[in-house]
Amino acid sequence: MRGVIPISENIFWVGVNDHETDLFEAIWPLPRGVSYNSYLVMGEKVAVIDSVKGSFLNHYVEKIRSLVGIGRKVDYIVVNHMEPDHSGAITALRQMFPDVKIIGNKKTAEFLRDFYRLTENVITVEDGGTIDLGGPRLKFVFTPMVHWPETIVTYEETQKVLFSCDAFGGFGALDDRIFDDEVDLAYYQDEFLRYYSNIVGRYSEMVQRAITKLKGLPIAVIAPSHGPIWRKNPSHIVTLYDRWSRHETEEGVTLVYASMYGNTRRMMEAISLSLADEGVEKVRVHDISRTHISFVLVDIWRFRGMIFGSPTYNTTLFPLMQNLVDVLRNDELKNRYIGVFGSYSWSKGAVSALHDFACCGRLTLVEPVVESKCAPTETDIEQCVLLGKNMACAIRK
Repeated sequence: MRGVIPISENIFWVGVNDHETDLFEAIWPLPRGVSYNSYLVMGEKVAVIDSVKGSFLNHYVEKIRSLVGIGRKVDYIVVNHMEPDHSGAITALRQMFPDVKIIGNKKTAEFLRDFYRLTENVITVEDGGTIDLGGPRLKFVFTPMVHWPETIVTYEETQKVLFSCDAFGGFGALDDRIFDDEVDLAYYQDEFLRYYSNIVGRYSEMVQRAITKLKGLPIAVIAPSHGPIWRKNPSHIVTLYDRWSRHETEEGVTLVYASMYGNTRRMMEAISLSLADEGVEKVRVHDISRTHISFVLVDIWRFRGMIFGSPTYNTTLFPLMQNLVDVLRNDELKNRYIGVFGSYSWSKGAVSALHDFACCGRLTLVEPVVESKCAPTETDIEQCVLLGKNMACAIRK
């Protein structure tokens, strides 16, 4: 059947591509869609590794039926992760194959009950447990909080295929080009980082633990639940996740600002020009009112320096800047240099709020802190130029 793609001997991709959902998790834009990767492993017994979002059920079921055929059944559904974009078809598969056994850990069983009221034929496995399919052998490795508490990965031992679920995944639909040697990796690499910084970044410490835990496995193919399957160079995506989860950065500055009437923007322009004069080649400027936060996070995660500017809005931060700060605080961002600036009219508030965030202990404040009343003076602009110079010096240390 069209859309069923062999991964290796007796292992098939039976996933779907979503070009209909505008916002992943109702938050993150999907300009080029997203894939929900599901896999079918065939031995004497048959296992499905993860499923798909429920709204794509019909095509998904057709793919499985075309492989299994009439008179044969799916014996196991392996649930690496219970989020509904991976588990939404489980109830339908149970109806198709009433005797199918659902495999996960104890937390998986709890979620199966609470999401879908499924309690029968649920098998809980231990960390390192295995199931022999009569040829293929599946090993289950627990990777909690990457990025839910029940998350596991599944390793097919005979062909060394790692079904990694949300780990090593990314945004972007595949459209029947599913392998790393078939797709535009330059595009997908940005979408991997957007996925990581938006979805997984909060759990970087757990990602590090998972990478360490998986180092002993010889891996020929990495098959995540979103994005391309890595058959040519699986170590590449592991290296990227390793760098990102260590909060390693490259030389550059993300300059994020809000401006209601143009005065804070004038300060931003002085800082940006100063960075250019100092030879900083990679400067990404984002108006937080016009750039979705998901794209801002990509640059913040990538670059060593960041400078935030905001007007005071009702005695505090401009609301969209406040949202960015709240997200970064939740992500426990660290190992960055940060500068802050802003403006106020009848009441201060924005700059002090940015300063408090900058002094959280995980970031290094670059001075001066620049605050303008109403419109920036020549002295304020000079201070903005100095902030740009000092940031350029800091990120090159």
